[in-house]
Amino acid sequence: MSFSIAGTSFDSVVIATIAAIVLTLAAHVTARVLAKKLSGLPMVISAIVLVIVFLFALQWDYGEYYSVAKPIFDHLLGYVTVLLAIPLAAMNFKGLPIKRLTLIILIASLVGALLPMSLAYLFSLSHDTILAFATRSVTTPIGLSVAEIIQAPLAMANLIIIVSGLIGATLARFLFRSINDDRAKGLALGLVAHAFGTVEAWQISPTAGRYAAFGLAVNGLLTAVWVPIFISALTS
Repeated sequence: MSFSIAGTSFDSVVIATIAAIVLTLAAHVTARVLAKKLSGLPMVISAIVLVIVFLFALQWDYGEYYSVAKPIFDHLLGYVTVLLAIPLAAMNFKGLPIKRLTLIILIASLVGALLPMSLAYLFSLSHDTILAFATRSVTTPIGLSVAEIIQAPLAMANLIIIVSGLIGATLARFLFRSINDDRAKGLALGLVAHAFGTVEAWQISPTAGRYAAFGLAVNGLLTAVWVPIFISALTS
């Protein structure tokens, strides 16, 4: 594999991968700094824009960057999802309204899958697209696993998950202006915008981040259980 950055040729996949990791981390760190200085600026959107700017400045083709960055970050994404157990373990569940939270997450899981599927059906979209929308409300590793089980197109499911997460994380700051409870903010972000929302929640406060991780994890678990069963019963 060969590509060039600012006129320098790299023939090693290892060097290319390191360059992709450094560029991505540089965009992430810069976005974090900007998010602290500009409170209304979503960190996820800033990081994406910065990656594009860096690629343009380095004259690095996006397709080549993606081909070396995707494998490593796909693996890391799965590990990060598992690591969400750490903030969950740090949560103080004493006095937590478990019944109410369970009901909220259950409703969110049902609405998060059934509503987009219903809208896709009303707009006469293809059968595969309707199935892909069933994964909308869960984070990428879980969503792709569910998509594989229900035989939905993986590329379409991945696109739907990413776009919905980006939209949710972007709009959250504006929608939360009249909400002062960080627990509510975090839970809403985790349920609606999954991984992207959890990133934004940690920018609000550690409390919001833990509740976002809680919502993301439990919602993902519930959705991964009932959606395949529902789709199997629906199509049989």
